[in-house]
Amino acid sequence: MSDILSQNEIDALLAALSTGEVKAEEIKKESEKKVKPYDFKRPNKFSKEQLNTLSMIHENFARLLTTYLSAQLRTFVQINVFFVEQMTYNEFISSLPNPSLISVVDFSPLKGAAIMEINPSIAFSIIDRLLGGPGDYSGKLREPTEIETTIIEKIFTKMTSILNEAWKDIENIQTKMEKLETNSQFVQLVSPNEAVALITFNAKIGKTEGMINICIPHIVLEPIMPKLSTRIWLATTGQEQSSSAKEVIIDKVHDTKIQLRVELGRASITIGEFLGLSVGDVIRLNRDIKDGVDVRIRDKLKFSGSVGIHRNKMAVKVQKIYYEKEGSYE
Repeated sequence: MSDILSQNEIDALLAALSTGEVKAEEIKKESEKKVKPYDFKRPNKFSKEQLNTLSMIHENFARLLTTYLSAQLRTFVQINVFFVEQMTYNEFISSLPNPSLISVVDFSPLKGAAIMEINPSIAFSIIDRLLGGPGDYSGKLREPTEIETTIIEKIFTKMTSILNEAWKDIENIQTKMEKLETNSQFVQLVSPNEAVALITFNAKIGKTEGMINICIPHIVLEPIMPKLSTRIWLATTGQEQSSSAKEVIIDKVHDTKIQLRVELGRASITIGEFLGLSVGDVIRLNRDIKDGVDVRIRDKLKFSGSVGIHRNKMAVKVQKIYYEKEGSYE
């Protein structure tokens, strides 16, 4: 129906109203515009699907980081994605303790930077373990010393390289740690009301538990937002995993050791004859020397060849390949 009614349409509508076929309340409900509430203070710039994709990406990051820290610290390490949500940058910064261990991470080739933050209790537990201690930190929060800062910078640098690996299915990013801060108020990457994606990990190292946070502003991810689709991510990772799995299997098969046996021939003798064998005795085999020898993989005939010497060692030259077909060889 057009916006402007013709005279015939108006007459038909009035007739329907007078007979009760159409009610005025129904027309009023249809004409009302549907209004969707929108919070200008906290705009939803990340869809639920995009947050789910970020969660899956960083679950892979958590697994890789767990493997790395377990090998380095030689103790029990467990890191899992706790939650992924959208919030404003100001809300995230205000939630951080002071002092904190905050790494500003460049997200090249994307424009802008992200934040990687480790809870001080976890950070000092890692430092204590690397320096030969038990790794159970229960002291007060404090500023790290110069030596501790150097150690934690190396941990952050490794975490950025692991982040590259986790993101490679979506975008070939080359993250790099720009600086390390201990006061969250000195880290102002974007405006306070800018939307950010916060990925929070629950970390347990030995008996110490704490949080690890990755905060990525929407403005950084905006150019690749269409790629943050669960379907695209699963399709990409599925192809790469199947290809990678195939290469691993091929490498394993190539390096597998098998038992190879060369059979000169066969003979049947009695136990008495066997017990009476001595040096210089001759056992007559069931085949002529011109027939060559059988080369078997375990008990299956695979090749035939001739016996000889190669570089002063006994050797067999393969002359024929047998293919197993319906229980026989040809």
